[in-house]
Amino acid sequence: MTRPVCLITGASAGIGAASAKLAAQRGYDVALSYNTDRAGAEAVAAAAEDAGARTLIVQADVADPDAITALYRAVDDAFGPLDALINNAGIVAQTARVTDLTHDRLRRMFDVNVIGAILVAKEAVLRMEPRRRGVIINVTSAAARLGSANTYVDYAASKAAMDIFTKGLSDEVAASGLRVMGIAPGLIETDIHAKGGDPGRAGRLASGVPMQRTGSAEEVAQAIVWLMSEEASYITGSTLDVTGGR
Repeated sequence: MTRPVCLITGASAGIGAASAKLAAQRGYDVALSYNTDRAGAEAVAAAAEDAGARTLIVQADVADPDAITALYRAVDDAFGPLDALINNAGIVAQTARVTDLTHDRLRRMFDVNVIGAILVAKEAVLRMEPRRRGVIINVTSAAARLGSANTYVDYAASKAAMDIFTKGLSDEVAASGLRVMGIAPGLIETDIHAKGGDPGRAGRLASGVPMQRTGSAEEVAQAIVWLMSEEASYITGSTLDVTGGR
């Protein structure tokens, strides 16, 4: 049988990498996009191939519309129809208060986390809607409702925008047989905290989580891949917290 095809953006590390590996284990062929970490993407592809998947690696900065077009052209050529999108690519900047934010920082944050993600989802819909099936998972964040004061208010705002986009898009395409969901991770042990200049942040805040621990990228991936499955066939338009109760 032909394996279904899943595109994962931001697949070279963290939640994207864990999701790609698990999707491969669950029977998907996987297309992996990355921006800067080619070696990470190659390691993920090797693990996916060990699980029996065909793979494709494409460099793409989702803030660039032309790069998104080229990404989908490569997926079309390599695999044909697309069955699932894990819309994961995103960035965080150095911790800062709102009074320290600059126009350039805000433009980059929203170009990647909102505009780029919306355009990535748009291209998936254009391919899925004619076939009347497909699943889109937008990776957002618990920061969207927590606000991330004194650290990443701009990041939190960008993820809140994606929560609303998830609901709006899901309502547009539900009658066409497509499902759109969000996943909102909490304090997850990935390198995003180091990218924000605070590598110990997750562990330091873990005591504020009802489960009294941080989560793993693999735990988030389990939720994502379940939402992609037929076991979640009557779920659309909602965002699932993977936060340990936070």
